[in-house]
Amino acid sequence: MKTDYSISLEKIIEEFSLEVLYLPCPAEEIIIASTETNRPGLQLSGFFKYFDERRIQIFGLSEISFLKSLPKEEARQKMRDYIAHKPSLIVIARNLEIDDYYIEVAEEYNVPVLRTKDTTSEFAASLIAYLNIHLAPRITRHGVLVEVYGEGILLLGESGVGKSETAIELVKRGHRLIADDAVEIRRVSNKSLVGSAPDNIRHFIELRGIGIINASRIFGVGSVKLTEKIDLVINMEHWDSNKNYDRMGLEDQTSEILGLNIPSITIPVKPGRNLAVIIEVAAMNSRQKKMGYNAAKDLLKKLGMTDETDGNSESSEIDPF
Repeated sequence: MKTDYSISLEKIIEEFSLEVLYLPCPAEEIIIASTETNRPGLQLSGFFKYFDERRIQIFGLSEISFLKSLPKEEARQKMRDYIAHKPSLIVIARNLEIDDYYIEVAEEYNVPVLRTKDTTSEFAASLIAYLNIHLAPRITRHGVLVEVYGEGILLLGESGVGKSETAIELVKRGHRLIADDAVEIRRVSNKSLVGSAPDNIRHFIELRGIGIINASRIFGVGSVKLTEKIDLVINMEHWDSNKNYDRMGLEDQTSEILGLNIPSITIPVKPGRNLAVIIEVAAMNSRQKKMGYNAAKDLLKKLGMTDETDGNSESSEIDPF
């Protein structure tokens, strides 16, 4: 799949400790823009109808063994036909040896050739996971991302509502900070969003009246984390006495980010509310719901009240207290 983002081959080589067999130019100038890989079995047999040259091509034991089983001139011709389609990159798995002629053809068509000690499946799985993160669709949101009891909590709200102060209190209570002020959110799959901080402000927090602090220096490296999956969005807003806030939690609210609906709740902020404790409870409650337990439904059942309005907007009017 072609994406709007790209990564240099240099970073891929560094990440996977790849051996360079041939590069037509410096690795930092070679750009990879597809998250997909291909094992060229069909292409070696001569079928190129759906061949996507942007994909990284991985040669494993099967492909190399197939070429070695052929007469030398036939194998060379098949590789010449294949390389002539100019794939973006060829990677040889298992540290397998290849015919020097293949490198000569790669030089002729300016096709990079690398080698890895990993098996084909191991390398392909790791590479796809790596590319899905670095080439994922992304946006930047003004907010704070923290990890609370293993849940990625994205705090959103207008400036001055107390997001950073709440994050500091959570860090003091043993949880971890991922990003403050600007959260880079990437859609790494059809079900998952991952958040991180921009490199230049990572681990820094702005506290009004104090200024900028470095959370990892003050609270230690165990208080921060580079990335985290976003499991729950908490919208923080100043308390509005005229607004009817959800008291039961029967309604499943979501926030749409990059086309995915993420569970969300709204927490009103006013003096005297311990936001850090509330967010801790919200994180634990979110985990319970994912495990199939809903406290509000359990309470209605114990009170003998049928949950006929579950999923209906009128459910917010149910108040057993």
